[in-house]
Amino acid sequence: MKAAVVKAPKTNPVYGDFREPVAQSGQTIITVRASALSQNTKSRASGSHYSSDNLFPAVPGVDGVGTTAEGQRAYFVLPESPFGALAERSLVKTRYTIPLPDALDDITAAAIANPGMSAWAAMMERAQLKTGETVLVNGATGSAGRLAVQLAKYLGAARVIATGRNQDELEEVKELGADVTIPFALGNAHPSGAKQYEEALIQEFADGIDVAVDYVWGESARTIIVAIAKSVEDAKPVRFVHVGGVSGEESIDLPGAALRSSAIVLMGSGLKGVGWPALLGAIRSIFEATIRAGLKIATKTVPLSEVETYWGAPGKPRVVFTIG
Repeated sequence: MKAAVVKAPKTNPVYGDFREPVAQSGQTIITVRASALSQNTKSRASGSHYSSDNLFPAVPGVDGVGTTAEGQRAYFVLPESPFGALAERSLVKTRYTIPLPDALDDITAAAIANPGMSAWAAMMERAQLKTGETVLVNGATGSAGRLAVQLAKYLGAARVIATGRNQDELEEVKELGADVTIPFALGNAHPSGAKQYEEALIQEFADGIDVAVDYVWGESARTIIVAIAKSVEDAKPVRFVHVGGVSGEESIDLPGAALRSSAIVLMGSGLKGVGWPALLGAIRSIFEATIRAGLKIATKTVPLSEVETYWGAPGKPRVVFTIG
């Protein structure tokens, strides 16, 4: 069968032939129709992700949409190694498949499932968001962040604060439901950037902040935590959920005083941080929300045969490979 094939760690996939999967008890072969390119897919393929199994050669792809042997349209996640989603056929545990609603097309389902699941898990499973609360989305201009803004509103947030590096793109996020936008410019090129970002956050936090969903980490996350400690009233808990690290900074210098002087609760959300029954439930909820509320995600569809060209594409619009 045709597939994207990663032949060794830290190498990009090539389009070629790969052996056919054979299902055992409890497994299902999916004829794949679409699979989105995600950072999770890239990092697992390179062997750098904490959940990578480092078996090569292998087909990358952590999830997708296709049909079962019975002809049912289904979303599937975490294929059995080495048979990833970027192939004509994939192998997956039957319990890791979800029937697709007729009202949801293949491309949207493939594109929205992974970032939607992570946003839902962060807000509902980890932070346990309540109606009427205020949510900050750090890194709101990316595909996942834009979806988190929409989802926060759908889940009943009274106020959504969106942050990001690009002022023009933050204006676009306003149209998706953000009530307030705060741009930031950090790093050595902007020596006063962290202080300016902190001051802007403190001003907004004066009206209250309950949940922070972080897709960036690094200096921006540190600044948010410090601003919470300086501005939020005594003993009021703020749930800070770390979801992604697009900054590329794995570690931050976090002052202990920020924790001692606040009731902030730091937590992460991701694979192994939330149980699979809950994650699968989150995907079902995202599909329902997409139909009901018209959640939006920008996509670009390309045939799998062009995987070598698009493997390094930016995360927005979200690349969805079509197969067959």
